[in-house]
Formats: sequence, structure tokens, C-alpha cells
Amino acid sequence: MSKGLIAAGSLAALMCVAGFAHAAPPAKAAASNSLVIVLKDGHRQTFNMADVDRIEYPGGSVAASDLGATKSQLTARGRYVGKWQVGDGNGNDFYITLNDNGTAYRSLGDVHGHWVYSNGDALIKWDDGGGDAIRRVGARFQKFAYMNGKSFSDSPDNVAEAHNTSPRPI
Repeated sequence: MSKGLIAAGSLAALMCVAGFAHAAPPAKAAASNSLVIVLKDGHRQTFNMADVDRIEYPGGSVAASDLGATKSQLTARGRYVGKWQVGDGNGNDFYITLNDNGTAYRSLGDVHGHWVYSNGDALIKWDDGGGDAIRRVGARFQKFAYMNGKSFSDSPDNVAEAHNTSPRPI
């Protein structure tokens, strides 16, 4: 064999070994400080929360940074579960119950609905078309009311105090 053929073969083998050594590492399990998005087709994408500025949802939800909150100031979802005493904007109170399974009940008008946790807020859509948002404002909570046809990014029709009468540990 010629020295050139042996040298070429050795170089090719060395390049293959180097290629395997620099291959992408296997996928790791998501760390607790990451956000994993799973698409309907099963593909996943992981984001480090330190790299996320805000999460936005189309259709009128507000982003946490729009409210002036930072990631560390967001209220945990579990804090919203329970029976809330809220104002109606006219000096009277009624109750909103938020269940862990996403269902909601409003004593004013005996209305049912569904709620979601979005960027630190509880956003409630009622079966009558209206909406309410319960948000932490400083050290307290407030209820923001939205008439039928308004989105959660519109100006609320009224704002009143809100108090969870049955808070759970987070």
C-alpha cells in the first residue's frame, strides 16, 4: 500500500471519530426553571425561563410585563382557587367561585363559566358573554369586570376589591 492511501484512510477515520465526539448531546429532561411547549404533533420545544421576557396569548389576554410584574412577582395559579368575595362596582358584594378544574360560578345572576390562569391573573369567561379578571394589585387583589364583547386588554367596566374567603396553601 502507498503511504498516501494509508494517510488518507487514517485522516478519514480520524474525521469520523471527531464528528461523533462533536455530535449534539442527547435531549435532557426539562429543568424546573424551563418552559416546555408541546405541539399537537408531539414535537416539543424547551425555553429557559431566564430567557423569557413575557408570554402572550392572542385574543386579548394581557402579558405580565404589561402589568408591570416580573416573573418572580406573578401570583401562583393555586392562589386563585376558592370562593372570592368581590364588589360589583356599585358598593355591593357577590361571590365568584373558581374551581381547580377550570370551572367557575358567579352568584350575581347565578352564572357559570370557565377560568384560566394567564400571566399571573385569573381570567374568567362567563356563559352570559361577560368576563372578569382577578388580579393581584400590590399586596391586595381586585376584580376587573368586562361586559359582553370586550377583551381582557380593553378598559374594564368597573374595578372592585376582591378577597379569597377560602385561600389554600400554595
